[in-house]
Amino acid sequence: MSDARSMAPRLPEPKLLIDGESVAPADGGTVPVTNPATGEIFFQAPAAGPADVDKAVHAARRAFESGPWSRMNPSARAKLIRKLADALWERREEFALVASLENGKTFREAIRGDVAPGSATLAYASEWPNKVTGEVLPVDGNFHTYVLREPVGVVAAIVPWNYATCLACWKLGPALATGCAVILKPSELTPLTAMKLGELAREVGFPPGVLNVLPGYGAPTGEALARHAGVDKIAFTGSVRTARRLLHASADTNLKKLTLELGGKSPQVIFPDADLARAVEACFWGIFGNKGEVCNAGSRVLVHGKSHDAFVEKLVARARQMVVGDPLDARTEMGAQVSQHQLETILRYVESGKSEGATLACGGERDREGAKAKGNFFKPTVFTDVQPHMRIAQEEIFGPVLSVMRFDDEAAALRMANGTSYGLAASIWTRDVARAHALARKVQAGVVWINCFNEFDDAAPFGGYKESGWGRDLSAHALENYTQLKTVWTHLPEV
Repeated sequence: MSDARSMAPRLPEPKLLIDGESVAPADGGTVPVTNPATGEIFFQAPAAGPADVDKAVHAARRAFESGPWSRMNPSARAKLIRKLADALWERREEFALVASLENGKTFREAIRGDVAPGSATLAYASEWPNKVTGEVLPVDGNFHTYVLREPVGVVAAIVPWNYATCLACWKLGPALATGCAVILKPSELTPLTAMKLGELAREVGFPPGVLNVLPGYGAPTGEALARHAGVDKIAFTGSVRTARRLLHASADTNLKKLTLELGGKSPQVIFPDADLARAVEACFWGIFGNKGEVCNAGSRVLVHGKSHDAFVEKLVARARQMVVGDPLDARTEMGAQVSQHQLETILRYVESGKSEGATLACGGERDREGAKAKGNFFKPTVFTDVQPHMRIAQEEIFGPVLSVMRFDDEAAALRMANGTSYGLAASIWTRDVARAHALARKVQAGVVWINCFNEFDDAAPFGGYKESGWGRDLSAHALENYTQLKTVWTHLPEV
């Protein structure tokens, strides 16, 4: 891995990508992009307005309905997606550097947890274009009846700032594989990697209009996409609050389809027979990896009373040793929170935890040491004596704040694990295989890890229960979100 501190970032052209062309916004202005580690504005991204959205939607519609994309053989489409995957992999350090600068995550995390997985998702998706099949139905009567699985059409992919490259690819992969055209709208905090991805798609030969990239704010850019009658589907990852607005927009306009990957308050349940050393390390990275800015972060640790004190002692000691600092320094384990606003949100939750009676075991404050004074750095934070009703146990903080809760029997652990409005992920730590699998069936979560945490594979679906969302990303199941079924009946003459 290169020394990121000596690398010069290759920033994208400050233009929108619409219909294969780099264009200035017609009415949207600019978005300042700030380096969270220094507080300095280092780029002015274009901000798309409603006129730009309309232009991009029409370009995507032409590409989907009458352009070369609609006539392209599945094998040719597969080769293009694979070329994009390979190009992203070849330039992973370049993308990772930009991701680190705009997000504040470490360069190592940007490669391993963001850019490389994004490339892998595109590579996986490239195997699917000629495998999206229909079926013939054995219906009653003298009929030949079959089902076609067709692309849904124009997709607006609205992605957040925490894994800007990876999550964009989670949407692009299945959308492109099924033959849809896409308008990618990144977060205003992290538009650069999406803009670079658009440039890369054009370089490898994607036809005009197939992938359009529109940086901008939630309003008006996201709002215009959500309400445009030419958009057939929205693929969204982000907050429950924004998801509700998207649902209202869909209801008010053309009832466009939605898939929603939302927040989480994922529990890690530690039984007395667990491998304590492995569980501590998994819980440590489960909340402090990527600065806690992770939808499925293991932000609640439920520990049996017999193991509680020893577990907390080891975890707090590890948290106090964590190296927080320059995201481009290879020695750094945790970088800067994405924005001043996010930092202030974390501080409010810390104050809430203290006022409601939780014990602050470590952290709980900004890290202003030395060069970190101007950045959005926060110390790894652990609360103990957390009760299920507390805000820090119920609400998604999206930062490096861990709530440790004690339980004395399995029934209490299950009540606490299921006791929030979220249901994205969970983990269970025990050597009792029967207990683990029985509890996994009762936990209300879309993903359950046993004696591990945060394991991903493109073949395994990811998504949540309850307010953690609708639909699934990754795997063959993701293709269902970007297709629709058409049943064709033919009456056969009597022979």
